[in-house]
Amino acid sequence: MIIVGLGTAAPSRCYAQTECWEVLQYQKRFQELNSRSQAILRKVLSGRNGIRTRHLVLDQLADAFELNPDVMSARFAAHAPSLATEAAQRALADAGCSPAEVDAVLISTCTGYLCPGLTSYVGERLQLRADVLALDLVGQGCGAAIPNLRTAEALLRAGRARRVLSVCVEVCSAAFFFDNDPGVLISGCLFGDGAGAAVLALEPNGKRRVEWKLSGSLVNPADRDVLRFEQRQGMLRNILRPEVPALAAAQAEQVLKQVLARANLRQADINAWVFHPGGREILTALEQRLGLKSADLRWSATVLENYGNLSSASIFFVLQTALADSAPSGSWWLSSFGAGFSGHGALLEVE
Repeated sequence: MIIVGLGTAAPSRCYAQTECWEVLQYQKRFQELNSRSQAILRKVLSGRNGIRTRHLVLDQLADAFELNPDVMSARFAAHAPSLATEAAQRALADAGCSPAEVDAVLISTCTGYLCPGLTSYVGERLQLRADVLALDLVGQGCGAAIPNLRTAEALLRAGRARRVLSVCVEVCSAAFFFDNDPGVLISGCLFGDGAGAAVLALEPNGKRRVEWKLSGSLVNPADRDVLRFEQRQGMLRNILRPEVPALAAAQAEQVLKQVLARANLRQADINAWVFHPGGREILTALEQRLGLKSADLRWSATVLENYGNLSSASIFFVLQTALADSAPSGSWWLSSFGAGFSGHGALLEVE
């Protein structure tokens, strides 16, 4: 399978972390938190946590604290289709592919719910064919991009499609929640809004060749409760436990070793590392666990700095950043992880 086109999209409104702190400390909801929680928010938003800015669909930061189920649901419904469509349009343009050539569209999200799903709205906006195979994939959290792409590969290999459009879109600001749980508070300081998309085919299109070679996944339900969403007061509430960085690094290592063994390659054969930038602690854990240098994670760190954690869409931003930076050709490693607890990886060959 060849990734023949890539596209990303983020809201035009960009907020510095310091801005978020300046607005937050005067909000009623902040005053209702205990002193420990207030100190956590101050430290994360004012300190050096690897994030400088985040793109959010909010017209003003104060809107983030209007925690009402109807408001949050409406925020997702208003912005998820447009972000997904924008990323998809850019991926199609990058691939030199018209919407009429798309045989299947797969859209992943975890920050909201629509029925019919996002494929209905995005297909309409893109004017995809009426007979396009449309699959809405939900519940996979930050790691969803690679399972999405693996599904696209299966459709292509089975001869059920010649062009597949894969999209991940998250309106994380439609799932913000503030209470005295440290993980919930930190989540509100890490996540941004955005979408990523890829056009997949079996044949290259004359551009830089990005070939999907092998992939793997691991899911450990025993660790499900360290990272997941729950419903609270009619809204999504992110559960984020301190064990997440170590778990993410351990699963990333397991998937990497399994896929490298199948490919008869060594870790030293990897020329570029494209990791989901879940947070500064996660990147540090990956660096230490895999014996990497900080420079190896520079594309992930750049995306984290400018966008925060974009959940499932993040990996498209990192891959696009690495390609734009002319990362060295050869074997690349693509890796994401998230709810489940799940870890995913794919070996790419880039020319």
